[in-house]
Amino acid sequence: QVQLEETGGGLVQPGGSLRLSCKTLGRTDKKYGMAWWRQPPGKEREFVAAISRSGSRTSYGDSVEGRFTISRDEDENSAWLQMDNLAPEDTAVYYCNVAPFYSTYDTDYGKIIPWGQGTQVTVSS
Repeated sequence: QVQLEETGGGLVQPGGSLRLSCKTLGRTDKKYGMAWWRQPPGKEREFVAAISRSGSRTSYGDSVEGRFTISRDEDENSAWLQMDNLAPEDTAVYYCNVAPFYSTYDTDYGKIIPWGQGTQVTVSS
């Protein structure tokens, strides 16, 4: 079964940076839209960023706009999330997933490939 693996999380001080990676383990037959989501402690999962299959279109959640940058591999379903100027409110488990098309709705994700374990990001001094 195809799986998703998120890596790159860790503990960082406010104002610091992290780069998350998302890798598809196993073969996929086509390119998909991809997105990053996060789940803060005690809260529901929320949208972070999405990127189209070609990489030409991106979208960001209001709270990360201007600080985070999503990118992807041209040939594979792999993606990265560059996170700059991190704040304590960014503390969460970060997940990536794929959708048949470019989407910012969580109902479009998790249907092709199951949600992975995520990677913990903690922003604290």
